[in-house]
Amino acid sequence: MRVLIINTSEKTGGAAVASNRLMEALNNSGVKAKMLVRDKTSANITVVGLHGRLRQQWNFLWERLHIYLCLHLHKNHLFEIDTADTGTDITKLQEFKEADIIHLEWINQGMLSLKNIQKIISSCKPVIWTMHDLWPAASICHYANGCENFKDHCHNCPLLPDEGSPKDLSYKIWEKKKKTYGTNNIHFVTCSHWLEEQAKQSSLLRGQHVTCIPNPIDTQVFKKKDKSLSRKNAGLPNDKKIILFVSQRVTDKRKGMEYFIDAVKKLTCE
Repeated sequence: MRVLIINTSEKTGGAAVASNRLMEALNNSGVKAKMLVRDKTSANITVVGLHGRLRQQWNFLWERLHIYLCLHLHKNHLFEIDTADTGTDITKLQEFKEADIIHLEWINQGMLSLKNIQKIISSCKPVIWTMHDLWPAASICHYANGCENFKDHCHNCPLLPDEGSPKDLSYKIWEKKKKTYGTNNIHFVTCSHWLEEQAKQSSLLRGQHVTCIPNPIDTQVFKKKDKSLSRKNAGLPNDKKIILFVSQRVTDKRKGMEYFIDAVKKLTCE
C-alpha cells in the first residue's frame, strides 16, 4: 500500500510535526508513505517538494492580497483567514498517480485550492483528511472563537469588517466547500475528541465520516525513564516541581498564556 501525505510545510507547525511522525510510523509498519509539501527544507528522499517556487509564492501572495482587500486593507485577521482560492493541481504528479490513499493534512496558504481538492476527490482514490483545526468543517476560519455559524451556514463572519454580511466572503466560501465535498466519501480525522465533537456539529460534514485518532508518537523516543536520571541529564533540579508550557506563539490568546501566568502566580503564593 502506498500513502501520499500532503501538508503545506515539511517542518514548520504542529501539522508538519504530526505529518512527519505519521509518515515514519507508516514506513516502519511496512506501508510505503511519502510526504508532498510546498516548503521542503530537508534532504529526506521520502519528502517531495512542489516545483516552481515562484509559482508557489505567487499563489500565497495572491490569496493574501484577496483576503487583505476583503479586510478593507487592514492586517487584522489577515492570517486567521484562508479561502483556498489558489493552489497546485497535484493529480498530474507521479507521486499522486502511484498512491493508493491520499492523506490531506494542513493544506492552506496556497498549497491546495478547493478546485484542486475537488479534482483529488474526483480521482476516486480514497481520501483521508486529518483536521488540525476547524477549517475543513467551517468556512474561512481555523478557530470559531465562540461563533456557531459553522453549525448551520457561515455568514456575518466576526473576522470580517463590521462582522461581515449575510452573503459575505464566509458565505461564498461555505457554498464552494459544500459543492466541493458534496456527497463524496471523505474520511475526516480529528486529533482530539473536542475537535471531533465540533466537526460533527458542522452541517458541511453532515453524512461524512468523522473519527478521532490522536497524533502518533515514536514510543522508542518518548518512553518512561528514571526521573532522577533524566533530570540530571537535562541539568534540572531534583527537589523542584517543573512545569512545561509549549506554544508556537505564546502571544496567541488561544494558547492560554494568561491562564498559565495566573496559575503560576497562585502556585507561588501557596
